[in-house]
Amino acid sequence: MTSLGVNIDHIANVREARKTNEPDPVPMAMLAELGGADGITVHLREDRRHIQDRDLKLLRETVKTRLNLEMAATEEMIDIALEISPDMVTLVPERREEVTTEGGLAIDTQAQSLKKVIDLLQTSNIPVSLFIDPTYKQIKASHNIGATFIELHTGKYAESTPKNRIIELSKIKESTVQAKNLGLRVNAGHGLTYQNVESIACIKGIEELNIGHTIVSRALAIGLKDAVKEMKELIINPRKELVI
Repeated sequence: MTSLGVNIDHIANVREARKTNEPDPVPMAMLAELGGADGITVHLREDRRHIQDRDLKLLRETVKTRLNLEMAATEEMIDIALEISPDMVTLVPERREEVTTEGGLAIDTQAQSLKKVIDLLQTSNIPVSLFIDPTYKQIKASHNIGATFIELHTGKYAESTPKNRIIELSKIKESTVQAKNLGLRVNAGHGLTYQNVESIACIKGIEELNIGHTIVSRALAIGLKDAVKEMKELIINPRKELVI
């Protein structure tokens, strides 16, 4: 059965929009686990645009399932990963200008440097996954440098027209088979929604889907009515007045 890793970066995005202390992604991760999440995923970016170091440390102490740390392969992030010791590290490409991760790692062009990172982390008992596009070239390169997992980038599938979606889906299916034949474990994610996830979830060999934005969006939709009702009740029937 395919597992669900819930990415909570967008909860932190809401907090950082006002530079305040709510919503706090740490208790929200607990709610995600109560809802059935098999793991919690966070991306600690160089610019700290959403998840903060404090969040990562508290999540390491409180997550009961699995903590997956997405990060760039930089010296700073490697040191943090070795200190925090997440259950998995997923190496991703990162550019300050991007709104979200735009594509997979080019493993073949940076194999030597990535292999050093993988060896260092996996020697410390932290399995490493590489976020890659669904091509055999990148799959083979990931295998050659010793990754335990790959995470197939599903963005083109998610963004494609219904006609082209069949083509993109077949690429992901074929890539899953190729990776499994090489002994790699396979996850997938990016851009998956309630409307397009089922075809990906049916692919045999994919162990986990990492999904965030659509879940947070859905949570806002189904929870907003009750949140407004609670605030309206406090305004209409205040229970206490501040004594000055």
